[in-house]
This record gives sequence, structure tokens and C-alpha cells, in this order.
Amino acid sequence: MKMSKQLLLCFLFFLSFSQLLLSSCFSFSNSTKICPHAQSLALLQLKNSFSVKKSHSFYFEVYHVPSYPKTEHWKKDSDCCSWNGVTCDLVTGHVIELDLSCSWLSGIIHSNSSLFLFPHLQSLNLAFNDFNGSSVSTGFGRFSSLTHLNLSDSGFSGLISSEISHLTNLVSLDLSWNRGAKFALDSFDSLAQNLTKLQKLHLPDISISSVFPNSLLNRSSLISLHLSDCGLYGRFPDNDIHLPKLELLYLWDNINLSGNFPQFSENNSLIDLNLFHTNFSGELPASMGNLKSLQTLDLSNCQFLGSIPASLGNFTQITSLSLDGNHFSGKIPNVFDNLRNLISLDFSHNHLEGAIPSPENENGFSSLSFVRLGYNLFDGTIPSWLYTLPSLVELDLSHNKLTGHIGEFQFDSLEKIDLSMNELDGPIPTSIFELVNLSSLNLFSNNLSGVMEKSKFEKLLNLTSLDISNNMLSLTMSVHSNSMLPNIESIELSNNNISGIFSWNVGKDTLFYMNLSYNSISGFEMLPWSSMNALDLHSNLLQGPLPTPPNSTIFFSASHNKLSGEISPLICKESSMKILDLSYNNFGGMLPRCLGNFGNYLSVLNLRRNQFHGTIPQNFFEGQFYQDS
Repeated sequence: MKMSKQLLLCFLFFLSFSQLLLSSCFSFSNSTKICPHAQSLALLQLKNSFSVKKSHSFYFEVYHVPSYPKTEHWKKDSDCCSWNGVTCDLVTGHVIELDLSCSWLSGIIHSNSSLFLFPHLQSLNLAFNDFNGSSVSTGFGRFSSLTHLNLSDSGFSGLISSEISHLTNLVSLDLSWNRGAKFALDSFDSLAQNLTKLQKLHLPDISISSVFPNSLLNRSSLISLHLSDCGLYGRFPDNDIHLPKLELLYLWDNINLSGNFPQFSENNSLIDLNLFHTNFSGELPASMGNLKSLQTLDLSNCQFLGSIPASLGNFTQITSLSLDGNHFSGKIPNVFDNLRNLISLDFSHNHLEGAIPSPENENGFSSLSFVRLGYNLFDGTIPSWLYTLPSLVELDLSHNKLTGHIGEFQFDSLEKIDLSMNELDGPIPTSIFELVNLSSLNLFSNNLSGVMEKSKFEKLLNLTSLDISNNMLSLTMSVHSNSMLPNIESIELSNNNISGIFSWNVGKDTLFYMNLSYNSISGFEMLPWSSMNALDLHSNLLQGPLPTPPNSTIFFSASHNKLSGEISPLICKESSMKILDLSYNNFGGMLPRCLGNFGNYLSVLNLRRNQFHGTIPQNFFEGQFYQDS
């Protein structure tokens, strides 16, 4: 019992002493500055070398990255290790990390900048500022301990110092989006050879102007390689790529970089591959099915040819698949059952043929939002599964040989539909007029028929572009109709079966282009459009006096009609007019003298095949193209 009491007293003493010691240490650490005075002065000098200007970077807005002036609260009498963006070694107090990204900094980084007085830096991030054409100078080569360097999108330009290739501890180098910055001859090759620890190398928009260095394909540590729009040329290495950790390879927009599709071993981790707008060519190998972790593949606007391999069915994780703008031919293999994570599918602008395949199970494509198969040779009917996609935003099957009726869409998520230049027939389905998010509808150059009730368009409040020209459609024309399509900007109804008085009250303040040519319209209730730029009424059955176009009109054609009477002097108020075509009508009388005022801006005036008499205003012949015969 006595022994237990002694042990308890010892324990309580130890506990009290420990609390006192911890309290003393805490008090000491909070009252002691660990930042060396020289470093504090160097940081303040760095702060004063820049001005602070609020930035509205596209990066901030798209990716919602917070930006604020980190140096604003750097004060002389406080510990620099507690300042925003500054991290110190807890033992030595040396500044080892400096993150001034998104800090609204503006100014020049000179070669003698106090930035280069931190030899112990391990991480430096100056991204998304504006350094007004500063160069990546030799000073950056002094950071021998640096593992992470990020200078992206910060206004650097000029030659990149070769000293950067001496930073042999670098794990991550990001100089992205500094247009005007460039490597000297052979210096990029030296960088690729020397920086053997690199996991991330991002240099898009930097001028490299070099062949692709083989040494990069031997970097087993590489995880992310982004060399887009760098002026790479020559042939990409044909040897197999053994980069087991590589997750991202972007080489897009190197238009002089050629080669076959890269050969990846089965042991790969590739997630994103983008060769857009390069000169890669040849057939796609079946071995591309080895890329089983792939989520995005963009081979658009290259020179690939041949058939699409069935091994694409191995891409069970793929969300975006873009093969557009190549020379692929043959039928699409039916791999869709395996591609259940697809968000975007683009096979447009190729020579693909046959029927568009349907998956065995038409359900399960809950995320597919963009389907672009236009400008091919597909035939047959539109497969039913395309009408049942709950997240579909854009459907483009234009410029094919598709036949049959357009089916009914089951969901209202669609914003863009383009089924133009096919051989589709029948009426426009009722469900299209229920698509409240629709902004663009292109059905031109088909064999569509039927009567469209104007009231059907009332729900399409977001529609900005409508083209149903070159069909056999008619439109009901009730007098004094309600205003609709409040955001419409462009309407193409030419070459249909529209007749009678045109009284469609649409887009009063937004419509700038309307083509009603090659119909049987006999007149207008009104021309109310305040923003109209181009109005084409030619080849109709218009009668009576000339309808006066809005003052904003640049192009106006009413040729090949039955208009008559004299031209009203009101036409002279059209101060924006560049092209005026009134040919092939029954106009008569004398030309208004004020037509001469058009001499300063009208480019084309066509009055041929009418019954005018009298003289032409003399001040009209100063450089205009005029036709009256």
C-alpha cells in the first residue's frame, strides 16, 4: 500500500513537470523567431520589387483557384516563417519552400533579384503572375536543392538558361504557357538527359524546336509528360515505350511531329493520351488495347487510317474518345457495351460506313453527353439507343446517308442537334419542341415534310440558331402571333413550302440573320428586327411595295419577286447597307435622288430587270459595283 502511494506521488510529479516543460516550450516557440534576419530582409526586398495588380486569369475562373496578394501581409517585425507562401526548415529556419502562385505579382525578375538569395529552396512556385517578359535566367540554376519548380503562365519569355538543366534533383518542372520563352539549340536535349529524377515535365507553349529526345522514354520515374505546341518535329521514336508509371502524355499541336501510334507495353498506367493535330499516321495497332487504364484518348486531326480496332473495347475506363479528322474507314466495331463510362464520343470527319452499331444493352450510358459522328458515310436509320441517353447534350450525325424518320427523344437535356445533310424523311418529331435547353437545331437538306405549328416553338426559349432549310416543310401563319424565341439569332427556312403572309414574331431584339428565300411567301405583317444584319427574301411571291428593312441591315435581297411601285426614299435611311439586290421585280418610276448618298458605303446595288426610268444619281459612281441591265 505504501509502495503504491509512492508510485502515485511520483507519477503526479512527473505529470506536473511534463506539463510545465511543455508549457515552457510552447511559450518559447511562440515568442522566438526562427527566420534568419538576412532571409527576412531578402523576402521584403523581393516583395518590394513587384507591384500588386489584381489578375483575372482564365485559369482562376475555370478551375476556381483562389487568388490573392500573398505578400500583402509580409511585415518587417514578424517572423517570415509565418508569412503566406513561406515555409521554413523547423531546425535551421532556412526558407525551403516559396509559393507565390496566384499572388497578383507584376514586374521584372532581374538577374540580381533577391529571389536568388535562398540557396536552400526545395520548392519554388511562381505560377499565374505577370513577370512582364522576364527571362528564366541563370539565377534559377543556383537552387541546387530544388525538387519542384513551377513558373507556368507568368509572362516569362526569351531564352531559357541552360543552367536549368543542372537542377538534377528536380522531380517536377512546369514552365507551361509562357509563350515567347524558348530553349536554345540542344539545351532541351541536355535537360532531358540530366534531369533523371523527373516525374513531371510540363512545357506546353514553350518553343523547343527539336526532335523528340529518346532519353525521355527511358525515364522510368516519369508520371506526367506535357510537350504540346512546342515545335517538336521529326519522327517520334518507334521503339516500345516502357514507362510503367506514365499516366499523362500530351504531344498535341506539334504539326511536324510524325510517327506511328506509340507502342506501349502491357505494364502501363496511362490515363490520358493526346496527339491532337500532329502528323502521326498509319493504322492503329490491336495492341492499343493494352491501355486498359485509359480515360481520355484524343487522336483527332492526325493522319491515321484503316479500320478502328475492336481492341478499343478494352477501354472500360474511357470517358472521352476522339478520333475525328482522320482517314478511318470501314465499320465501327460494336464495342459500346464495354464503354459504359463514356462522356464524349467523336468519330466525325472520317470515311466510316455502314450502320451505326447498337449496344446489346441500350441502358447504362448514364454519362454520355456528346455524340459526334458527322461527316462520314453512315447509312441505315438512327439507332434507338441514341434517343434514350439521359445526359445527352449534343448529337451530331450530319453529312451522312441516314434514312427513315427521326425518333422521339426521351430526355430534355439536349442543347445541340445536327442531323443535316442526310436522307431523313417524315415530320419533325414532337419531342424536339419539348427540349427546353435546346440552343441549336440543324435539320437542313433532308426530306422532312409536314406542317409546323408556330405555337410548338413556344418552349424553345434558349434557341439561338435554327436551320431547317432545303426540306418540304410548311409553317402555319396566324395573324398577330405572340412573341417567341426571345434569344434567336439566326433562322434558315429557305427552300421549303412556306406560303402566305409571313407573320412570325420572333427575336425582335436578337435576330441578325434570316433566310426565307425559295418559298411562296406573299407578304409580311411586319419587319420588326432591330439587330438584323442579313435578310434574304429572294425567289418568293412578294407583291406590292418594297418592305423597308431595319436600319441595321447590311445585306438585303428581295430579287425574283413581284414587287412593284416606286422605291420609297425611306430606303436611303439604311446607313449600314452594303449589298442591296432588288433585281427581277416590277419596280417602276424614277430612282430616289437620295440613293446617291449610298456612295460612301454601298458595295453592290442590283436593279436589273425592272422598269425604272430617268437618270441615275451622278454621285453614285464613285467605286461602286452597280447593275441595272
